[in-house]
Formats: sequence, structure tokens, C-alpha cells
Amino acid sequence: MYTIFVVSIIIIIVVLLLAVITTSKAYSFKHTVDPLDDNPYLNNENKEDDEKKL
Repeated sequence: MYTIFVVSIIIIIVVLLLAVITTSKAYSFKHTVDPLDDNPYLNNENKEDDEKKL
């Protein structure tokens, strides 16, 4: 009974440790955003917004 308890505690600690490591790596990952220069939807939205203002 004691060995099952110890093994289960070790498994829980390993799982929690892996979750903390992967979460910290995910937060430290640098995300990039594509530039908006050639976005056709941005141009269409701007034209529609200008027409609504008139």
C-alpha cells in the first residue's frame, strides 16, 4: 500500500512539473505578426468606413 502511494505521488509531481515547464516555455515564446502592407481586407474596410462617414 505504501509503495503505491509513493509511486502515485511521484507521478503527480512529474506531471505538475511538466505542466509548469511547458506553460513557462509557451509564455516565453515570441509571437510575430505579419505586416499589414498588402492586406486587401484592410483597404476595403478603410474605404467602407470612409463611405459610411460621408
